[in-house]
Amino acid sequence: QVQLVESGGGLVQAGDSLRLSCAASGMPFSLATMGWFRQTPGKEREFVAALRRGTGRTYYPDSVTGRFTISRDDAKNTGYLQMNSLKPEDTAVYYCAALFRSTGDLIQAKDYDYWGQGTQVTVSS
Repeated sequence: QVQLVESGGGLVQAGDSLRLSCAASGMPFSLATMGWFRQTPGKEREFVAALRRGTGRTYYPDSVTGRFTISRDDAKNTGYLQMNSLKPEDTAVYYCAALFRSTGDLIQAKDYDYWGQGTQVTVSS
């Protein structure tokens, strides 16, 4: 049974930083491409970051490039999303996910196999 559990969300002010964690169990996280997505009410889940298995290459949309950093500690089987210079528009529920299929598109939420329960991030202006 694969489980992903996010933590680290909270209420911060614009310009502050947060680090989200994603603890994996039931599988070595290194076997999967790890992704972070976010969602606000009434909107589809939005791609935020991904770390490709094997190569370790990272991917970000323009909206977070230079501010967010995805990483993973294989010894702890835990992934992270470091978020700096937070903006009110970053407010959302953040989810981590694991993608095992080599043919999956890492920016597409529908292609991910496992999801965490989400953690709320609120950025006040």
